[in-house]
Amino acid sequence: MTLMEIFASPLLTASLLGLFVVGYLVLAGSDVGLGMLMPYVTRTPEQRRQVVAAIAPYFLASEVWLVAAVGVMAGMVPDVEHVVIATLWPVLVLLLAAWLLRDAGLWFRARVDSSGWRSACDTAIVAGSWLLATSWGVALAGLLAGELTLSPFTVVCTAAVVSLFALRGAAFGAERLVGATEAESADVAARATRALARVALATVLLTVAVAVGLGVLPAVRVEAAVLLTAVAVAALAATTGPTGPMLSRHTSAVAIAVPGLIVALSVDLSVAQLPGMTGVFVWSMLLPTVPVMLLGQVWLYRMTRRPAAEPTFFA
Repeated sequence: MTLMEIFASPLLTASLLGLFVVGYLVLAGSDVGLGMLMPYVTRTPEQRRQVVAAIAPYFLASEVWLVAAVGVMAGMVPDVEHVVIATLWPVLVLLLAAWLLRDAGLWFRARVDSSGWRSACDTAIVAGSWLLATSWGVALAGLLAGELTLSPFTVVCTAAVVSLFALRGAAFGAERLVGATEAESADVAARATRALARVALATVLLTVAVAVGLGVLPAVRVEAAVLLTAVAVAALAATTGPTGPMLSRHTSAVAIAVPGLIVALSVDLSVAQLPGMTGVFVWSMLLPTVPVMLLGQVWLYRMTRRPAAEPTFFA
């Protein structure tokens, strides 16, 4: 097999697409999930400011991975991009609206020194986060089913994805909300991880049962989808135990990565073979970029392991 044939391989393209989708879900699951839980883990204005300060460094970084995933589809498998847009355009419109609503709340919260303004922005953050998680759940169900329908599978699949986002946010908050003077919000988030893991486990198993009952299965690589689902179930089951809060940082990342991998493995990329020279050009640009993205995320995490003690641009 020549170098051009390797770079044009649909499996290699699917792997790259899966990497970017998983990177987005693991990172965005943190800030979107914590935004969803803001009313639950906070009681005071200072605690709400800490939540926003914890979210702020991550939401821009997570969006880089989504942009990269869209770029891979547009540049390497444009036929798949067209199918995705044609199938999911209603939910994509809702997703973009939720994205703008959530981001507007984050960007503008600290621009006006008014409790009413901050409350309105907090509402936008929470509502936008819930709409984002719901939109991704509906989109996942539509991709696996091949169409957008108001079916039992769509309902349970959306519930499973939403619960995975919430679990990821709780695990994120349990670590990030430990402040210099108090950690009440972090404790609340940590206690929530076990309950949310149980909900996520139940909805994932129900989604599998409904998918099998209705015949809604990925078009290709069913064995891989079954194996990945088993990994997610094992991670969630571990999180429901006594040591769940301590494991949740890693198990929640594994669990929320699985839907993205299943979709990436289930999309038929053979409909648009990448021309050889195009593959060489694209991969020559991507190979040095992806490690920089990974190292950048590690650096960002280590630099912002705790929320800002003082007001920042965002909070």
